[in-house]
Amino acid sequence: MSDDLERPAHPDNPEPSPSVLLQSEYQSLSKNALKKAARAERFAAYKLERRAKEKEVKKEKKRVLQAKRAAGEIDEDEEKKRHKKKPRLHFGGRVVIDLGFDDKMNEKEIKSLCSQLAYTYSANRNVAYPFSLLYTSLDGRTLARLEGMNDAGYKRWINTEWWRESYERLWQGQEPSSAQADETNDKRTEEFFSTKNEVTSGGVRSQESIQQNVVYLTADSEEELNELKPEETYIIGGICDHNRYKNLCLNKAKLSGVRTARLPIGRYLASLPTRKILTVNQVFEILLKWVETRSWEEALYAVIPKRKFQAGVKSDPVSAKLEDHAEDRVNEDEDADGPDLSAAVEQAEAVKALGEGIDRSV
Repeated sequence: MSDDLERPAHPDNPEPSPSVLLQSEYQSLSKNALKKAARAERFAAYKLERRAKEKEVKKEKKRVLQAKRAAGEIDEDEEKKRHKKKPRLHFGGRVVIDLGFDDKMNEKEIKSLCSQLAYTYSANRNVAYPFSLLYTSLDGRTLARLEGMNDAGYKRWINTEWWRESYERLWQGQEPSSAQADETNDKRTEEFFSTKNEVTSGGVRSQESIQQNVVYLTADSEEELNELKPEETYIIGGICDHNRYKNLCLNKAKLSGVRTARLPIGRYLASLPTRKILTVNQVFEILLKWVETRSWEEALYAVIPKRKFQAGVKSDPVSAKLEDHAEDRVNEDEDADGPDLSAAVEQAEAVKALGEGIDRSV
């Protein structure tokens, strides 16, 4: 046996206890860091209390519903019609969220972007004409954030696909890396994202043909988007940058050799007094609404927050806190298939007004 193992611990130099270590760590933190830690601790305690209250509310609603059924106050046929799911008819188009801007955002913007990705999936999951959703260039802090949300719940989002590679793989025909192959969400996504086997009446589509049908949506484009076509792929830049980077998505699209276009906000909302900058999920929801209505005017008015139509109106501190709370609800309320809409819809208006989630992809 070695001398180190035989030598007893010196009584004059005891190991510091965990509480002493924790206290020393707290002492080394700045005032702002201490405030953040205290706020996080309060929120964690509040979250448990809120969850318990929500469970009680659900139980009470269930009890009342059962009592009404027993009393014959509910028409079973009407109830079945109300809960019957609407048929989902795929529009045929594909939307790509380009996440290749991880190094251009701070931690707060990364958090906001991931919340917007969750709302993008939620919107697509509950419409009659969904798009095929593809998230590309998943890496860095965005990947780490998504992995930490609800035990990597994004991997269970149905009819979505996540690539570590760039969107250029659409026409380059690259095989996914071994790491990416392990993360493939579901076999059903293959029928939506098979780029190598896309066929037209003339045979297998060429790489050039696929590339020509890709459109990068950016507010800096000179071309205006007139309509959506089922055979085209639309890319939304996944970045929250507070409008810091000019022509970022436009220049990236030019380097990739793909067309660009902007939403026709100026044509239909020329008198909009505020900036015509939208979040990632708002851009996506406008595309969904156009497929449903075939009207840009209806789509824009339905999705753009009402506050943007009011000039000179600044959000108050209470609204800001509501927005932060709504964002946290997005992160916490995701179920096995994604965010829980029953809880998230309550905060939809607040999340739509995310002041920190600004991008250039309109």
